[in-house]
Amino acid sequence: MILGIIVACEIGFWVLIILGLVARYLLARPRLGVMLLAMTPVVDLILLVAAGIDLRGGGDATFAHALAAIYLGFSVAYGHRMIRWADVRFAHRFADGPAPVKLHGRDYAAACWRDVPRTALALGIAAGVLWLLTLVAAEGADLEALVGTYRILGIILAIELIWAVSYTIWPKPGPAASVPVSRATAP
Repeated sequence: MILGIIVACEIGFWVLIILGLVARYLLARPRLGVMLLAMTPVVDLILLVAAGIDLRGGGDATFAHALAAIYLGFSVAYGHRMIRWADVRFAHRFADGPAPVKLHGRDYAAACWRDVPRTALALGIAAGVLWLLTLVAAEGADLEALVGTYRILGIILAIELIWAVSYTIWPKPGPAASVPVSRATAP
C-alpha cells in the first residue's frame, strides 16, 4: 500500500508542477500557477501521514516506509530546485524564455559541491522522518527496515561526495567546438 502511495505522490508532485506551469505560461494565470506550485508540499504531508497511519495501525515497517522517508527528505530539500528546473525549461519551450544553461568544467563542479549540503539536508530530514516513524509505530512492530536505512543514508552522502570530488578532479568537458566537415569529392 505504501509503495502505491509513494508512486501516487510522485505523480501528484509532477502533475501539480505541470499544471502550475501551464497556468502560468499557457493560460497567462500567474497567480493560479503559483498556487498550484505552492501545493506541492501538501503531497509530502499526505505521504508522511499515510506512512505514520500504516505503522500506527500495526503494520510492520518495510523498505517502502523507509523509501517514503527518503522521498520526503529529497522532496523538501530539492523540491524548489526541481520546480525552478522545470520552470526554466517550460518558459523556454512555451514562453520564449532563455534556453537553459548547461554547466560544464568548474561551473559544473561548483554545482556538484552546492548539492552536497542540499543532499545532507535531504538525508537529515529523511533521518528525522525515520525516527518519527519509529516513534509512531505500534508497540512490537518490526522496525528493522527503518533502522537499517540509516546506513543507506550514509552511502547516499558518500556517493554525493565522490561525485563532487570526481568532477573537481576531472571536470565535465564543455561542448565540442564545431569543426566544419569537408566532403571528399568523388573521382
